Amino acid sequence: MKKSFLYLSFILIIVSSCNKSDDNDNQNGNPNIPRAVFDTGGLINTNLPQYNQLRFAGNFIVLDEGNYGINGIVVFFSGGNNYSAFELTDPNHMISSCAKLDVENAIASCACDDGNSYELSNGLPLEGTTGQFPLTRYFVEVRGNIIRVFNN
Repeated sequence: MKKSFLYLSFILIIVSSCNKSDDNDNQNGNPNIPRAVFDTGGLINTNLPQYNQLRFAGNFIVLDEGNYGINGIVVFFSGGNNYSAFELTDPNHMISSCAKLDVENAIASCACDDGNSYELSNGLPLEGTTGQFPLTRYFVEVRGNIIRVFNN
């Protein structure tokens, strides 16, 4: 009985001291991007004029106000029912003023000296971009005309 108690206590100590990955500290293993928890809920409704461009393939919207991501998010429509949402912070820089991404012609670019750029259709870096990380992707859920972007 005493051995069983000691054995059980030993197992409990080991199990409780194990630490799961630090996913709450950073996003997808990227040490540059802290985890942002947000939910757009029903904000993005393609029936509304400010979001109706998301009905046409190749278009995007930027949400840089409010509490969405770190420097905002971009939502890109590839066609069909395929939407992607990404963080507007360069994943290959520490957070700084130049690491905020600007979006033009479905390309997100930073203002830092290296001029990193990323394709919105897949989040991958364009040729010449330094660093190992693609854009930080967020979850997207589509229900009718409502596009929900979230990261819990």
